[in-house]
Amino acid sequence: MSYELKHVFASLPQMERGVAKVLGGDPKGNNFLYTNGKSVIIRNINNPAIADIYTEHPHQVTVAKYAPSGFYIASGDVSGKIRIWDTTQKEHLLKYEYQPFGGKIKDIAWTEDSKRIACVGEGREKFGAVFLWDTGSSVGEISGHSKVINSVDIKQTRPYRLISGSDDNCGAFFEGPPFKFKFSITDHSRFVNCVRFSPDGNRFCTAGADGQIFLYDGKTGEKICALGGAKAHEGGVYAVSWSPDSSQLISASGDKTVKLWDVGTSTALTTFNMGADVMDQQLGCLWQKDHLLSVSLSGYINYLDKSNPDRPLRTIKGHSKSIQSLTVHKNGGRSYIYSGSHDGHINILSLGGGHNNDFSGKGHSNLVTKMAVDDADQLVTCSMDDTVRFTSVTKKEYSASNLVKMDVQPKHVSVAAGGLALAVCIGQVVFLKDKKKVFTLDSLDYEPEAGAIHPGGSTAAVGGADGKVRLYSVQGNTLKDEGKSVEAKGPVTDMAYSKDGAYLAVTDEKKVVTVFTVADNYSVKNDFYGHHAKVVTLAWSPDNEHFASGGMDMMVYVWTVNDADKRLKIPDAHRLHHVSGLAWIDEHTLVTTSHDASVKQWTLKF
Repeated sequence: MSYELKHVFASLPQMERGVAKVLGGDPKGNNFLYTNGKSVIIRNINNPAIADIYTEHPHQVTVAKYAPSGFYIASGDVSGKIRIWDTTQKEHLLKYEYQPFGGKIKDIAWTEDSKRIACVGEGREKFGAVFLWDTGSSVGEISGHSKVINSVDIKQTRPYRLISGSDDNCGAFFEGPPFKFKFSITDHSRFVNCVRFSPDGNRFCTAGADGQIFLYDGKTGEKICALGGAKAHEGGVYAVSWSPDSSQLISASGDKTVKLWDVGTSTALTTFNMGADVMDQQLGCLWQKDHLLSVSLSGYINYLDKSNPDRPLRTIKGHSKSIQSLTVHKNGGRSYIYSGSHDGHINILSLGGGHNNDFSGKGHSNLVTKMAVDDADQLVTCSMDDTVRFTSVTKKEYSASNLVKMDVQPKHVSVAAGGLALAVCIGQVVFLKDKKKVFTLDSLDYEPEAGAIHPGGSTAAVGGADGKVRLYSVQGNTLKDEGKSVEAKGPVTDMAYSKDGAYLAVTDEKKVVTVFTVADNYSVKNDFYGHHAKVVTLAWSPDNEHFASGGMDMMVYVWTVNDADKRLKIPDAHRLHHVSGLAWIDEHTLVTTSHDASVKQWTLKF
């Protein structure tokens, strides 16, 4: 038995309202970089379905930048660590690690010879450092600011200059190396969010929360002008990025626009309107070769079209928050992966092209805990917003009429043929038929945790925190307790019937998966041991002979029903994160999701 990682569907950037997002560009022009959680994501700019994820930071990573040579990436995290690692090999070997200061790193810049690195952020004793990449020895001092430094850049031509921008409303100009503070730039009336030199080094610009963008001489630091006269944008400006020929730049703003500027005349040539919703605020941008990219507060990455400014060429969608639930469904010969995240967002990933999409309209407003597709092609989802939704996967839109409000929070949902659904809520089990509540079990003497309806529709199994699985008989529109139950090894975390209804598998907090044979009065077929921590999720293969389980130990196991020793172990499926969802495309293809907000596709050989 063996496995191979076939595809990585990367997360979007992790976004925060009012906080700029730095995108890194590859000097060769092929890839771009951003961060989400503890991961650095490298994506192919021409085909964003091609991605690589670097997961060696133990803390949340905030920024990553390529060395001008293209051979290394420097990434910084919230603890103040900088890791410099190889880009040329799949293993991304660590070259050096430094701790320039204690606190969040917000921006990184390299000198053009790839030998010196400047980093800035929220240090306790200092807000920045500049050092040699191979020894960590200081090559100057970043001083002159009284608050957090948000942004730094180094002129890519000699003589070197360094600029910084801070929450103290000032920019600072340095000469070097060794870099020494020369003067403050006090043109902004609010936070300075971004500072960037032009590629030819002749100019630099500063962008601020006051909506202003100022242009300066790259060598002397003298002010030249303000872009757009009085104000560049109606809202704060979070990011700027220069064109490769230094004649133009783009700026991203909280006013939900990106503007394209002609530097010579300091006028806006184009305004890209990105939408009217707060999630359409623009917090980052990157100009790379012919690609103009911007990032919305939603995490969506927009490829801007100069000839059609109100409609991006393409928008990369996906998840920016941790994924909590997963299911797959075939529709018109194509497989789709549905995943639900921490913020209520549901993503539709079509296999084949690797394109992400979403449902239109207003969906869940909180964590999506569980999902399944029923026989009427409806995605049935339950959420911490106390609702169960039935959303048509063909119409792809949420509607208020397909929402069922629960009395208490649902935590698990399962479906069966004939429009049946079972929602397990806090202290309640709700039986639904054709999108309506038909029966509720409450005042229970146990806490229900998970449920499953037998494919034949005759039995509803409910697993409890007491380690018991109660088997209710489905009679018309009611669930009847006939006093029948079986024992798991500990508090139940998830459960599912095999597709053919022959087996019921139950996972528990005591690290065990137990499989019961339905036809043999639910006798124990096998216990499956291997996980080192609580097992949280499971999924049956369409072949009914294998199933997969995922645990808090970050392991995925693929088990063989008839032989508990015949198993496939996928360690570190999502490094440093436990697996939150499992689903099978076919008997040789497994999909995993995790709190790292990525989706992975694995090929299995038995």
